[in-house]
Amino acid sequence: MRTLLNLLWLVLSGLWLALGYAVAGLVCFLLVVTIPWGVACFRIAGYALWPFGRSVVERPGAGVASGVGNVVWLVFAGLWLTLGHLAAGVGFCLTVIGIPFGLAHFKMVPVSLMPLGREIVRSDAASPSYRWAPAPGAPR
Repeated sequence: MRTLLNLLWLVLSGLWLALGYAVAGLVCFLLVVTIPWGVACFRIAGYALWPFGRSVVERPGAGVASGVGNVVWLVFAGLWLTLGHLAAGVGFCLTVIGIPFGLAHFKMVPVSLMPLGREIVRSDAASPSYRWAPAPGAPR
């Protein structure tokens, strides 16, 4: 079911979203100073291509620089991207068939609002203990 939803998402929203985020990432890389935001754009582009079965979690130890970078992102891009995802989510949720896609847009809001200091992981690895669990095979 996850694969079917991802394929439908790719046709209805994902390809266009991913292209938009990738172009924004390229622009950020051209401006050199904004490379951290470019990396975040490419990460979001991958998430926009295939969102079902993946989740966004906070990266431990991201630091103050991520917080400051997120404030800059919020002012220049985050607010507008979030409003776009909210509008698309509401539009998709107006139809019964579009509800999963609307929920996928809502799921993208946190990473589009503040992308630095976040990680995109498989949904089954996004449990609350994900960040604090020791590596497999590591002594406890």
